[in-house]
Amino acid sequence: MAERTSNVAAAWKALREEAAHCRRCHLYKHATQTVFGEGPLDAAIIFVGEQPGDQEDLAGRPFIGPAGKLFDTALEEAGIDRSTTYVTNAVKHFKFVQRGKRRIHSKPDGGEIEACRWWIERERELIKPPVTVALGATAARSLIGKAVTIGGTRGEPQTLADGSECWVTIHPSFLLRIREEADRRTERKRFVEDLKRIRKRAEALA
Repeated sequence: MAERTSNVAAAWKALREEAAHCRRCHLYKHATQTVFGEGPLDAAIIFVGEQPGDQEDLAGRPFIGPAGKLFDTALEEAGIDRSTTYVTNAVKHFKFVQRGKRRIHSKPDGGEIEACRWWIERERELIKPPVTVALGATAARSLIGKAVTIGGTRGEPQTLADGSECWVTIHPSFLLRIREEADRRTERKRFVEDLKRIRKRAEALA
């Protein structure tokens, strides 16, 4: 077991170093850096977001901006310790439109998602999680290999090529875009319920 753990850690480190020089699509040209995944390499759950945001791009870490803070509190409410999970993104470079001094998030297209699938597949091969969670439609497309809707896949496990399960839910940034407070509370509660269901499923499979 110790030897396997050491081998996986070495392979992950090499993968991260390789990703730092990724040129699989054009997004590296304007992003500050590659934002690779982080977390324990024996995690029972991998969370996959869309792409790094402005703060993640600058810091080089996933889910540390406003959506990341909301994600952390939702995980806590669901009884999930983020430090026991692996968190990454479907696309490893920040795609944005410059508006004055601000960098505005821009949704990755199909080609960019496909170019970055290689990294997600390698991360999952190393970690071998029983449950992978797609946070949003971009992550779901990357993991499942085709465009799907949140409404059509949410709440039911999707079987991935390696036989493991993928659960689809919203990206926490969706909650930040809801203007009506009552609607936001409702959707946030539903998100936490998704996470609770995912936690129980991962515990059953681990």
